[in-house]
Amino acid sequence: MKVLVINSGSSSIKYQLFDMPSATVICSGLVERIGLANPEIHYKSDSQDIDEICEIPNHQNGLERIVKFLLDEKVGVIKSTSEIDAVGHRVVHGGSTFSNTVVIDGKVKDKVKELFPLAPLHNPANYEGIVVAEKMFPDAKQIAVFDTAFHQTMPEKAYKYAIPNKLCNVNKIRRYGFHGTSHKYVTEKAIEYLGAENSKKIITIHLGNGCSMAAVENGKSVDTSLGFGPNEGLIMGSRSGDVDQAIIFHLVKNLDYSIDEVSHMLDRDSGMTGLTGYSDLRDIESLAEEGNKDCQLALDMSAYRIKQYIGKYVASLNGVDAIVFTAGIGENSILARKNVCVDMDFFGIELDQDKNNSRPKELTEIQSANSKVKILVIPTNEELEIAKQSFELIK
Repeated sequence: MKVLVINSGSSSIKYQLFDMPSATVICSGLVERIGLANPEIHYKSDSQDIDEICEIPNHQNGLERIVKFLLDEKVGVIKSTSEIDAVGHRVVHGGSTFSNTVVIDGKVKDKVKELFPLAPLHNPANYEGIVVAEKMFPDAKQIAVFDTAFHQTMPEKAYKYAIPNKLCNVNKIRRYGFHGTSHKYVTEKAIEYLGAENSKKIITIHLGNGCSMAAVENGKSVDTSLGFGPNEGLIMGSRSGDVDQAIIFHLVKNLDYSIDEVSHMLDRDSGMTGLTGYSDLRDIESLAEEGNKDCQLALDMSAYRIKQYIGKYVASLNGVDAIVFTAGIGENSILARKNVCVDMDFFGIELDQDKNNSRPKELTEIQSANSKVKILVIPTNEELEIAKQSFELIK
């Protein structure tokens, strides 16, 4: 069975074509900077590795170019779009409606649209990817895999905010959590590797441009750092993470900010960008090493926030068997992992600096021999997880 996975972002489309259930990658690629200057498309198969700069004004045009590569007589991997059995879509926000993967129909699309205000950067792009894929792959089943679904197992005491009950019960204002596809994937990998008895209590740490953590008990999410929207919790690339809500009122009432300006600032101009003027962690780490005090402080603040959440989740779980680093920063930043794990010996977390001094491409242990807690680096693969869930749903 051939499953095409589409991860449609605000200005990008990641894609992978899998042969299931073997999980063999037939081809993969990325369309980036859609609607912006110098857009690019990348396409990779066993025999080809192509990078092109071309005009890509919108997501429909991006998907059309992907299909053109798939069908190309010289570099393509299929003869007809009818060979695609399913198209799996990453959808960021499923609200409280979706706790499982679903076949997309009109009602599902209506719900995804209804949730636009809760994920304004992501759900509209996810929706557009669905609509365009329906046209491009009319014979395939369209499948939605929701980033919020993994966290639907949180108990009420974890997901509910201390605001009037009506707002949760009627207006569905509650903690939803995100990056669930990634947290689920690395959780299952950790359990498979460590064994169920040694992985009852796991803290997963997804660090990329967006960041989140999850407390996982017996394979199920019981708490997570992102909440009603994707801005709570950790310090991120351009998002603030936790702030005192009084700051928002002060900005509006006393400093003449509009609500839209505050929203834009907290989402686009804060986090590491606001603290340093740079968004790429590699630049920030390099400048910190050269003595840039703003960059050094930002790195310290980021690690400090992660350590605080580890403490919270150790309390929530009443212990921890393993912590897992994943995603672009978690997998590749030696310094970030070091900063998080230093001075954590009270929790039994102790890093082996030599083992940490790598960017592993597969599951790797980096704790010292004396550490009571396993410290794992597990490369995430959201696209594979989406393919697996799509296959399981329709097989």
